[in-house]
Amino acid sequence: MRHRIAGGQLNRTSAHRVALRRNLAASLFEHETISTTMPKAKHVKSFAEKLITLAKKGDLASRRRAIALLGNRNIVEEVDGKVEKKGTVIGKLFSEIGPRYLDRAGGYTRIIRLAKTRLGDNSPLVLLQLVGQEKQAETPKKGGKKKASKKKADKKQEAEE
Repeated sequence: MRHRIAGGQLNRTSAHRVALRRNLAASLFEHETISTTMPKAKHVKSFAEKLITLAKKGDLASRRRAIALLGNRNIVEEVDGKVEKKGTVIGKLFSEIGPRYLDRAGGYTRIIRLAKTRLGDNSPLVLLQLVGQEKQAETPKKGGKKKASKKKADKKQEAEE
């Protein structure tokens, strides 16, 4: 009987589930959107939201608790063939992601079903992403359109002259 046992097994041992949850949450905070299967996304969603709530507090005890739960993985980027450290996942969580949701009471993540399936076992895929990311993605596009329209206006003026 599974009375009073929360969460799914995902056909993994408990240590593997903990590692999976940590890695998916760290990747979510690093990239702000990840593609995974529905059971894994549902499993990591509540964990990620609890960590964002800790990041909203922003004090030292919350930071230490988040490090204990998540670990403090480095964020690296390859530049000119060399791997450079950009920061840590906890640093990004507490400096960028936590302050972004200060005025939001909850619901920091969303799950979007994709039309794609995984190649090996035909499992349906979903996107797990942080809410509010579309505003950041739209602003550069709008700026690019304005510049393009200015260029078109300049070409029209040159053609008229």
